[in-house]
Amino acid sequence: MILYLVRHGIAVDRADPKAPAEAERPLTAEGIQKTRAAALGLRKLGAEPDVIITSPYVRAAQTAEIFAEALGFSVEKIRVSDALKPNENPAELLKELGKLKAKEVACFGHAPHIDSMIAQLAGARSAFSELKKAGVACFEQTSPHARWEMQWILTPKILRKLGD
Repeated sequence: MILYLVRHGIAVDRADPKAPAEAERPLTAEGIQKTRAAALGLRKLGAEPDVIITSPYVRAAQTAEIFAEALGFSVEKIRVSDALKPNENPAELLKELGKLKAKEVACFGHAPHIDSMIAQLAGARSAFSELKKAGVACFEQTSPHARWEMQWILTPKILRKLGD
């Protein structure tokens, strides 16, 4: 299985007095534009997820929809999982992934969860990355009980350049 871990795009700042509740904060106009450009970069790399899973938070779901459209994946087929909420235990997502019969999966979530997930998959004791908004980390697992191997981590800036 190939696994893409994607952090949501640029969202309304939680410090903004007009910001909605944490789970409802949407992407900004700039966030939408930069996320779409990053998604095109992932498409250029040949990503073809047969499963897309997102956090239920609005900004992650919007990011998943933008990537799905760019990758030719039906938005209606996007799955929602509480295992991708910001403070969830990465083990919960691993359990969910273990039940899938998929070749490629893209998961959309938040910091610090995504960075904890990267660390766990890489076999590190603690987080060693700070994935930027709309950044992507790619791992591969060759059989269900094999170790996950990190393939790459790309910043959104690199993904946008690839998509140009």
